[in-house]
Amino acid sequence: MKMKPMLCVLTAATLFAACQPKVQIVPSEKPIVIELNVNINQEIRVRLDKDVEDLIADNPDLF
Repeated sequence: MKMKPMLCVLTAATLFAACQPKVQIVPSEKPIVIELNVNINQEIRVRLDKDVEDLIADNPDLF
């Protein structure tokens, strides 16, 4: 008699556990590629142009 309620609870717990959704995170086969096309050329040119202008202003007989 004592086994019957325990068996019912165990059966109900098993059924509820089987009905819960399962979430899986699957990584992709391909690696993540991040392309950064950064143009630093413009910044270097601006700095160089300023340095050249200062050099020419300081030394007008240079050229």
